[in-house]
Amino acid sequence: MPFAPNLQSLLDEALTRLPALSRHVQDATQDALAARPQYFELQDSWRRLRPRFATDFEAALLPLLQAARRGEDPLQRRSGGLDALSLVDEQQALQDIAIAQAIQAIEQASKVELHQLDNFFAALRGTARARSKDNPLRPALFAQALYQALFGTELDAQRRYALMEVAATPLGAALHRLYAALCERLSAADLSQLVAGHAARLEDSDAQQRFARARLPTRDLQPTEPASFDGLAQRVLAYNSSRPQPLDAAPGAAEPGAPDMLSRLYQQILADPRLLPPIRQALARLQVAVVRLSRRDPSLLRSQDHPAWRLLNRVAAHGMGFEHEDEPGLQGFLRFIEAELQLLIDTPAPSALLFQQVLARVEQQLSSQAQQRSERSAGALAALEREQLRPQWLKLVREQIDAQLIGAPLGPRLRRFLQTRWVEVIVQAMVQDGRDAPRAHAAIDLVDQLLDSLQPDASGTALRQRLPALIQGLRAGCDAIGLTEPQREPVLQELMQQHARLLRGQSALPPRAAAESPAPDPAPDDELLQRLLHERESQLPEHWAHTKVDRSRLPTVPVQLYAQNDSPDARAAAQRWLDAQQVGGWYHLFVQSQWLTAQLAWVGESRQFFLFVGQDPEQRHSMTRGALQQLLANGLIAALDDTGVVERAVQTLMQDLDDAR
Repeated sequence: MPFAPNLQSLLDEALTRLPALSRHVQDATQDALAARPQYFELQDSWRRLRPRFATDFEAALLPLLQAARRGEDPLQRRSGGLDALSLVDEQQALQDIAIAQAIQAIEQASKVELHQLDNFFAALRGTARARSKDNPLRPALFAQALYQALFGTELDAQRRYALMEVAATPLGAALHRLYAALCERLSAADLSQLVAGHAARLEDSDAQQRFARARLPTRDLQPTEPASFDGLAQRVLAYNSSRPQPLDAAPGAAEPGAPDMLSRLYQQILADPRLLPPIRQALARLQVAVVRLSRRDPSLLRSQDHPAWRLLNRVAAHGMGFEHEDEPGLQGFLRFIEAELQLLIDTPAPSALLFQQVLARVEQQLSSQAQQRSERSAGALAALEREQLRPQWLKLVREQIDAQLIGAPLGPRLRRFLQTRWVEVIVQAMVQDGRDAPRAHAAIDLVDQLLDSLQPDASGTALRQRLPALIQGLRAGCDAIGLTEPQREPVLQELMQQHARLLRGQSALPPRAAAESPAPDPAPDDELLQRLLHERESQLPEHWAHTKVDRSRLPTVPVQLYAQNDSPDARAAAQRWLDAQQVGGWYHLFVQSQWLTAQLAWVGESRQFFLFVGQDPEQRHSMTRGALQQLLANGLIAALDDTGVVERAVQTLMQDLDDAR
């Protein structure tokens, strides 16, 4: 019997074949660029990159394979905690899109081989089911190395992305040969029974995460009409009418087929393969209350937005955020939901209002739990978000201060100080503590106090009483931005001189100085100020707003309208989706070269920053709004309750009834 392969021997063979693999990718990429005229603009960049491509590719891949050989995860996700915030911006998201496309190209070229290798490595690890991340030779490693090899070159984003797209196909072909050779070793060692037996246990959870079965067409701009209760009712009636009816059937029933429809629908809900057993049991117990509700509320089987169905969707979606039923987070949720479900079950005649009240408490509980998970990072992320808004706030506050100083009797140093340094003081307080923080308002109010102190009709006694607090506030603000004594003293001296003139009964400025005072800038446009306050221009390069990605090759979720990046309707749809996401929801998303399940734990005040916390609380990913929009447009993020368990049951049941007729 041939020597049985193991993890080390298969990795050793892969390392042996690595030089030939990298040369094949290099040569095949060259041939692909030369064969197509549309790649003419890339040839000059490739010419500079080609001499060292194979070396760079191997240098990027070797550490990953060596880490896998040591039993480590070669693509260990980076933590986004307080110590090292892992901010995914538009550029990082676009890198993930390019890597996802390369991964899909490799997977399409070697579906059978990767299935066998995934099962083999899962069997070696003794895990209950095959997961692609357990494969130390999975496509993500090679796609990451390919990107790193191209990243080392001084290329703009457009050319790097285009080269990644061209090289993905040759890489897929080269890896197909490698994977086929490794599978031949498994076959020669007579391990087919081990692989087949392990494969029969459970389906690949990663495939479920990618919603491969639920992918919808993206060719048309308008989304397809979803399955509805009306369509399901018509199919149930048609199905029932096609069967022989009992002789004693009561004529003229109020809701013909309704009990049968509800029973069939609920059976389909409980048959959803993505439900963990305890979640399925909770939904099964709730069926009693739903049946009672259907006898009193005809709208239950007419509207998928009914509170009862929304409650089922919310409970199921939250449960899908967990991989194992013994996870503490899921167990805590089950304890909470048990009391709520018992209330519905014990009520003899539950109403839609009661279901709505339970749903509201569930939403509040999930939001509270998510906020607790975000405590470690939310403060730092909020400060980071506000830091990004510093330029806009500086411009806005400067214009407001300029308008406020029109006609004010200020000396030149003091006027310039308020227009520059004190603007920095105000914005620094806004960045550190929040836009509406007391310290920021105090710095703004101090400008009013200073201007009031320079009015000619100010009482000498009142002025003397206010001066110590005013000077102390100015010094505290200067300390906040690190203004040195030589920088602040001339300003304070000028202010003291003006106050001295007022105390002597004179005007704050000498007549000649007041006459020579420069003309104030015109008052700012209120509409412009509001726009600066509420808008944040995207830093996304123009190329990425119009690049067409071959989504048929990506392991995506339904994208439909979001896919048309150059369409106003697409942009509006993406903005509506982003604005609708709430803290507490669970998502599947592709970030840092891997698919993960994560909960939205925090949303910034301006909804420009989002914090996702994975099933492992240490896995935290902070993302900009632009990054999420890119992932959404490319089908690399989806909320688990975007297509709820009820909607999937309706679609499946309608198809089953059509097939049975």
